[in-house]
Amino acid sequence: MERIIGRGAVPDHLRGGVVALGNFDGFHAGHQAVVGRALARARAEGRPALVATFDPHPARLFRPDAPPFALTTIPQRLDLFEAFGIDGAVVLPFDHALANETAEGFAANWLAARIGAGVVVSGNDFTFGKGRTGDVAGLARLGQVHGFAAEVVAPVSDAGGTISSSRVREALTNADPVTAATLLTRPFTIRGVVEHGAKLGRQLGFPTANIDLGAYLRPSYGVYAVRVRRADGSLYDGVANLGLRPMIEPPKELLEAWLFDFDGDLYDEVLDVELVAFLRPEMKLADLEALKTQVAADALAAKAVLG
Repeated sequence: MERIIGRGAVPDHLRGGVVALGNFDGFHAGHQAVVGRALARARAEGRPALVATFDPHPARLFRPDAPPFALTTIPQRLDLFEAFGIDGAVVLPFDHALANETAEGFAANWLAARIGAGVVVSGNDFTFGKGRTGDVAGLARLGQVHGFAAEVVAPVSDAGGTISSSRVREALTNADPVTAATLLTRPFTIRGVVEHGAKLGRQLGFPTANIDLGAYLRPSYGVYAVRVRRADGSLYDGVANLGLRPMIEPPKELLEAWLFDFDGDLYDEVLDVELVAFLRPEMKLADLEALKTQVAADALAAKAVLG
């Protein structure tokens, strides 16, 4: 999959394609329906299949002080698009210039000129242009002017209602990664670089890989059964503490994952940590010996869940 990041034009061999357009943060089942429709139409019509997304999320530009809410990083999202079978991904820089583009200007300057879209596929709630003045009906009208067709994909629902990023976030903050995984069609996964820590876990017999949470939404603090994927594709079961580490001074927000059946150096590696099941909230114990006992119990619980 080709990755076009920034303001450059899409190369000629990808122009005229079917473009799935949206934020797609999380790339949950509803997003997959939009991208899947674009992919199916592209294959049926012999066109390239593309996805256009935004970085940063528009909400981050307009509310820079908002708490972290991301469900994926851009590299993660692009990897998901590639695994889905997309030919090219376009990351549009959502800055003040783009935010101030009129709906007409966005259709003309971005969708037609820079991307060269032949068809644009979006969800029914997609809005665009300064002040969110453009909607899917307006997109269809502008497409007739600027040479692209527009198609709208209906929302995807389950027993809980419309599948949305908000529902994924709600599940994660309510210590329910299983529901989040159902909505996402895969476990919620935190990707990050392993950094050096206090090395207390190593002294106690459970060395952990420490990862900063960055811009990710903060799931409920606590202990999770996890699966950890290294860059080479190898996968390890494990147990992780996500939170402020109440037994360690000074408190520091981290994801600390202990990989079972692994003995080696992970520093500076990029890991994907999948939150599979919530085991318990964070707790402050009497001493380090009690912590060691509790972590051993957590490991047994995680192994039982991961099976």
